[in-house]
Amino acid sequence: MSGTLAPEHWRGVAAEEADERPPSIRGFLRGRSRRLLSSLLRPRRRPLTVAAAVIVFETLARLGGPVLVKMGIDRGIPAIRQDGRLGPLVAIVAVFGVVVIVRAVLEYAFLSVMGRLAQDVLFDLRKRLFDHFQRLSLSFHDRYTSGRVISRLTSDVEAIWELLGSGMLEVAGGGLSIFGITLLLLVLDWQVALVALAVFPFVLLLTRWFRSRAEEVYRETREAVALVIVHFVESLGGIRAVQAFRREARNEEIFQDLDGRLLDANLRSNRLAAIYGPGVTAMGRATLALVLLIGSYRVVGGQMTLGTLAAFMLYVRRFFEPVQDLSQFYNLFQSAAAALEKLSGVLEERPAVAEPDRPVGLSEVRGEVRLDGVRFAYRSEEVLHGVDLLIPAGQTIAVVGPTGAGKSTLVRLVARFYDPTEGRVLLDGVDVRQLSDDTLRRAVVMVTQESFLFSGSVADNIAFGRPTATRAEVEEAARVIGADAFIAAMPDGYDTDVRKRGGRLSAGQRQLVAFARAFLADPRVLILDEATSSLDIPSERLVQRALRTLLAERTAIIIAHRLSTVEIADRVLVVEAGEVVEDGPPSELMNSASSRYGVLHQAWVDSLR
Repeated sequence: MSGTLAPEHWRGVAAEEADERPPSIRGFLRGRSRRLLSSLLRPRRRPLTVAAAVIVFETLARLGGPVLVKMGIDRGIPAIRQDGRLGPLVAIVAVFGVVVIVRAVLEYAFLSVMGRLAQDVLFDLRKRLFDHFQRLSLSFHDRYTSGRVISRLTSDVEAIWELLGSGMLEVAGGGLSIFGITLLLLVLDWQVALVALAVFPFVLLLTRWFRSRAEEVYRETREAVALVIVHFVESLGGIRAVQAFRREARNEEIFQDLDGRLLDANLRSNRLAAIYGPGVTAMGRATLALVLLIGSYRVVGGQMTLGTLAAFMLYVRRFFEPVQDLSQFYNLFQSAAAALEKLSGVLEERPAVAEPDRPVGLSEVRGEVRLDGVRFAYRSEEVLHGVDLLIPAGQTIAVVGPTGAGKSTLVRLVARFYDPTEGRVLLDGVDVRQLSDDTLRRAVVMVTQESFLFSGSVADNIAFGRPTATRAEVEEAARVIGADAFIAAMPDGYDTDVRKRGGRLSAGQRQLVAFARAFLADPRVLILDEATSSLDIPSERLVQRALRTLLAERTAIIIAHRLSTVEIADRVLVVEAGEVVEDGPPSELMNSASSRYGVLHQAWVDSLR
């Protein structure tokens, strides 16, 4: 059913998602997975101890049933036959009833304790993941797909829940049951026990075969799931482009192929389970038949009581039930082990832009920005080549140049979304790598072309960078930037829900809200990265008028392909091929015969005709 429609980059993502071969049990108990699991369980030693004690007593209660059956047959029934006494049988039945109730209570207690513990662990884990994802550098998010982020927070966390919530009962109870039943069989009749246990090596061989095949099928399933998730997220994330280019049919083809691979992998997994489960069951029933045959001869010969044979039969039957449970637990373990490995890998990722251990304090930020011999490379490709630049506090500069020249990279270094490969970026004479994140983010704010808005009201989005702002301050910021008019015209004014990604607003309106958000944050350095690109001409002129007032006493760096935005700048930088090739007031550069800025400006003027 599988084909060849999946793009190569999705296969690469699938390989990373599957994390190669799932960890073995030994691998599960060491390395970063073990460190993560230990850190999650260490604060919860008490409920773990309680759960361990409960499962021991629950197993003892479970194993007590066949012994009571033996006593009822060997003592209770003979007492009735001999002198009609019901007392011994009634007492045994009463104890049996108490054992059943105790077992049910203990199982409830175990599931309750482990369920609460599992939820506490997941609460802690989700919080760690969310906090950590937010703090990781942009370089991490550039290479880590949204589908993989969703997988970390959903299917991987769910796998750990299944392990802690129900899987531990299977493995702990099953392991103790196998051990306890083996001992009881040897105590009841060691000769028949050896016959019954003779089949166990064959069960181990079948289990080993199942495990080796299950690892391969599990890996295929994880890869197929990853491909489905990535294609689904990419298709819906780019739904506008999909519909605009009539891509639906092709995407459905690809999805059907990827979903077919997942179907094939799941069918192979089901076939394995269909072989292993009935195989263990058949061995168990053959063992029961053999025990019944041999035990009957021993009962007739007086070497074994009838009650012992009945208890023996019950124990043999129960012996194979946890064996099957443990085989299912192996699949659960595979999923949880792989999930722990991936989650621990993410949590051990260190931000490429790390906060300093001993940050330097700035009592008052003036806004002077300096780049000293700055070089920067994305992987091996250098995009900035030894840039030296001084921007005095309060000055507005415009950065222009062709696409790919390095303009956005330059301002992202100032905002410290990346660190330079060589050289320094300084704010008021202090290397930005020595400033705390709080200090830097209060001082430097960047407004990008995307103008991302979050679900919630218009007021919430404007106050995003300053949640403590009053409604009056929010409205004043919108009024100054020129957004008040369209906000007031909305159904609920400032309380209007902008919907997902600000879908209720036009591109220009989203841009104005982003400007109001930045101005309310009141930074000393404001970076506009092509931030007027989504505005129509009237809106752009309105914003430019507001900018002239609001940027008067703060440092501003403006990147724009629309050279009309340059009119408010004190100074223009022309960037080409990762270097500053021109620097000066816009009027002087315009009047220079050989000015690159003049050429760019004339090209912009020509584009308007």
